[in-house]
Amino acid sequence: MTIADILATVTGRSRTVLKYSQITKRLVDNAKQPGFSVESWMPLAELIAVDEFVRIGPFKEVMNWAEYAEFLTNWAISADWDCSFQRITETPDLVFLELEERSRIGDFSSVVNTISVYEFDADDKVRRIAVYLQMELPNTRTVPSFDGARGTE
Repeated sequence: MTIADILATVTGRSRTVLKYSQITKRLVDNAKQPGFSVESWMPLAELIAVDEFVRIGPFKEVMNWAEYAEFLTNWAISADWDCSFQRITETPDLVFLELEERSRIGDFSSVVNTISVYEFDADDKVRRIAVYLQMELPNTRTVPSFDGARGTE
């Protein structure tokens, strides 16, 4: 199922999270056009509590809205990105979105599973996103083998 398919069936904060993904896809596609800049992320900023926003990435990098918009701009200009919907779960304060994300930058391409946890403020604006990533090991020769390891008996 696509984000658009699911978007037609949900309400509340889950709808906001799916709109966030849909806007991101549209802007990444548009980023290859002349004139794309940090200001181009304004449609996304409408969903964000920009003054208190924090994004924690899969490598524990922490960004405020201005830093994140700059990061998104640099990434979007050089990347192709798409996603497939896996699952969305909403609690009173959080929305959990699971996606399969596909990206390509130059000759490098990747397919990863992500869970993004969206936290909202009282005005239903996104105030925090934490991203968790699952991917295949890039080179298994550099990872120690635990074959034959024994636990404490």
